[in-house]
Amino acid sequence: MVRGVIFRLSIGLAAIAMLFAAGCNNADKTVSLTDGATGPAKLIKISTVRAVTREVSSSVQVTGSFLAQESSDVAPPAAGRVIATPVDAGAFVNEGQVLAKLEDRDAQLRLQAALASEQQAEASLHQAESRIGLTQGGKFDADKVPEVLSARASYDSSVAEARMSEADAQRYASLIKTGDVSESAYDKARTQADTAKEQANSSRQLYEAAINSARQNFQGVINAQASLAGARAQTAIARKAVEDTIIKAPFAGYISSRPVAVGQYVALTSKIATLVRVTPLKLDLQVQESNAPQLKVDADVEASVPGYPGRTFHGVVMSINPTVDSNSRTVLVEAKFANQDLALKPGMFATARILLNGSSMGIFLPRASVLTDASTNSSQIFFVRDGKARVAVVQLGAVDGSMIQILSGISPDFVVASSHLQDLYDGEPVDVDNPAPATANAAGAGG
Repeated sequence: MVRGVIFRLSIGLAAIAMLFAAGCNNADKTVSLTDGATGPAKLIKISTVRAVTREVSSSVQVTGSFLAQESSDVAPPAAGRVIATPVDAGAFVNEGQVLAKLEDRDAQLRLQAALASEQQAEASLHQAESRIGLTQGGKFDADKVPEVLSARASYDSSVAEARMSEADAQRYASLIKTGDVSESAYDKARTQADTAKEQANSSRQLYEAAINSARQNFQGVINAQASLAGARAQTAIARKAVEDTIIKAPFAGYISSRPVAVGQYVALTSKIATLVRVTPLKLDLQVQESNAPQLKVDADVEASVPGYPGRTFHGVVMSINPTVDSNSRTVLVEAKFANQDLALKPGMFATARILLNGSSMGIFLPRASVLTDASTNSSQIFFVRDGKARVAVVQLGAVDGSMIQILSGISPDFVVASSHLQDLYDGEPVDVDNPAPATANAAGAGG
């Protein structure tokens, strides 16, 4: 019985040994197959350049947003119903170009009524002027009025006759003393002199009455002139009401929005269209107060935007706010960009560099050695350390031909990959050529 147990135990141990041996053989085969399929890892061979330093103008780098030089939400000068919208969003319009038209039937009727009233006032003025013989635009002189001239002539004639009659009466009075004339002849001469004197007094009164009448008639002319001026004012108001039904562009620019449509009723507070002037554009920048003393008007400004990677836009400082914001400790600087090609749009985010007085040393690399993600506006390079590619996020500065300044992220003499940038990742072993100097000639190296 004991021998049977020992036999069975021996068989079991033998089976376990066979299974262990089979497992080892399979593992060896697996390792052998893997080694045969992959072999040793093959390194990427890359070209490299060495970062260099050079003297650059001192500058301060800030961020900001582009704004339209002028922006206007055009409102109608009068309420009414829209009958035409001849421009659409995105269109360019000149100053005075029609943006929309309102219904003008009532305004036209009021203008016609005002014109009729003005014509009637003009006729009344001409009639009043003709009464006193006044020419249009002439100066009033009461003595030149026809009725006054006639009364003055009669008055002068009666005065002359009265003087002659008085002289005859006095002569007869002298002759009667000597007995050369009769008493009856003297009485007759005296009576004629007194009568002529009375007629002269009557003529003087008529002359004065004619002057007063002329002056009263001239007051009628003044009243008629005032009535005409009022009628013309009403015509001007009515004409303006007609003009107000046509909404025009206050300046040349682009239509960024046009929220109204034909048939819509608009009030004085409604927005017909938004008009923006984009040539030039202005860029609002907030500069730290520590850099404020170095800022100056007309200083050069270089700006870049995510939509145009690698392109630099040039502008100048237009104004510097004289106060410092107490919360952010920054100074508001406004720069102007010509934007003749309309590449820049209001609202674009920009990274700008304001050039200051003096110079400093900067680190430069070929632009081809920098990877820039336009969606995030971030840039990175791969530098080589201990045979491996290492990634570094960098901040870009001034562009000088095919070279670009690196403001942060690396130090001078860094060896940076200039080829196969899209194939590299952080920590990847690489086969490195001898680094070339970072010059304009080396900027095109790569594959």
